[in-house]
Amino acid sequence: MYHDRERPDAAAYLVGGKDAPDLTGTVRFYQEAGRVLVAADVEGLPQNSGSGFFAFHIHEGSSCLGTGFPETGGHYNPGKTDHPHHAGDLPPLLAYRGRAFLAVRTDRFRVRDIIGRTVVIHGDADDFHTQPSGNAGMKIACGVIRKR
Repeated sequence: MYHDRERPDAAAYLVGGKDAPDLTGTVRFYQEAGRVLVAADVEGLPQNSGSGFFAFHIHEGSSCLGTGFPETGGHYNPGKTDHPHHAGDLPPLLAYRGRAFLAVRTDRFRVRDIIGRTVVIHGDADDFHTQPSGNAGMKIACGVIRKR
């Protein structure tokens, strides 16, 4: 097991948009001393440009409503830093047969800072330098982060 607690401090339940209608998943957030464990388990990822990588970010917005998830806003970036140093910039997901699992620890935010914000999966890989969002393509899935 990647964490000693079964119940996360917060979670987001991902739903795919029109370009990934079969995409579902859960992102769990565990507050630890001075850092957060982020664990994502996703299925139904579509074929993309061939890389199998999908950009994965926390966005500042608080809603997944609307085609293309327009209310998610930009990357969560309270420090006003350049991409890929936003607090919401996370490592990419790597799909294998439409599934991906990622576990990463970060000290860029605390769980209480991201409650009510959104987790977004983009249709392409993040190039880690194009401003402001890494040329990651359209938003294909979204979930609102809720306290557990």
